[in-house]
Amino acid sequence: MDDVGVPDFDSASSPATPTPSPALPPASLDEVRARIDVIDSELVRLLARRQDLVRAAAAFKVDDQAVRAPDRVAKVIASVRERAAAAGLEPVVAEAVWRAMIGAFIEVELAQHAAGRGAGGPSGA
Repeated sequence: MDDVGVPDFDSASSPATPTPSPALPPASLDEVRARIDVIDSELVRLLARRQDLVRAAAAFKVDDQAVRAPDRVAKVIASVRERAAAAGLEPVVAEAVWRAMIGAFIEVELAQHAAGRGAGGPSGA
């Protein structure tokens, strides 16, 4: 586990098995999978950081419509598609991933708002 309580996939690798440079093509399916595991570990850490910011943003939003923010979602998706194309990632893949991620985080925010209202907190805060 790392310092934010996220499993560290890298720690499962054997220290006797060096990870080749990403600049070199993988020599086996196991190596491809090991490299994917390293990337997945990085993604989990980044998503945990994003979740912290999403929770912080929820405190500034006054109601469920502000949480859903369809105009903001549209802007984020357009930006992600552009950055994906520039980075060599299929924009359709980036959009699908971001829409799923945004949808899941919206649910986290809505639950946080509902919990605040149920605990006698300000309406929608």
